[in-house]
Amino acid sequence: MPAHRHIVPPRAESGHLKLTEKELRAWGEELGRAATPPLLITLTGELGTGKTTLAQSICLGYGVSEEVTSPTYALVHQYSAPRTAVFHIDLYRIESPEQLTNIGWDEIVVARALILVEWPERAGSRLPDDHLPIDLDYMPGDPARRILLAG
Repeated sequence: MPAHRHIVPPRAESGHLKLTEKELRAWGEELGRAATPPLLITLTGELGTGKTTLAQSICLGYGVSEEVTSPTYALVHQYSAPRTAVFHIDLYRIESPEQLTNIGWDEIVVARALILVEWPERAGSRLPDDHLPIDLDYMPGDPARRILLAG
């Protein structure tokens, strides 16, 4: 995969954004519009930090018109978009990287597509090096905001 331009709005401090949910959604849509496949984006953060919300927004900006839902139980959801397919993968229920074979991981990560991976740390060494990492965290003292670390 080729290198990708990092989308960091001017008000960001060193790649850290402190965002409300509305701002997180807008940022995700902007990233989706700017995404150039093939692109694998990893979404890391604790439960409830907004990984699926961000994935939904990226998909909306990328042109996915159908409802984007969490693939926690199915593990992989595939969506159609005008430019390419979109794979939304949730590895929360994966116990070891060896189980990735069962979901078609090797074929997905080399596809000319937009690939969004929640809980990427569970992929271990099978996660390609050339991906765009995004980390979400809770904002101490402000439950309405999240901290976003991109790139």
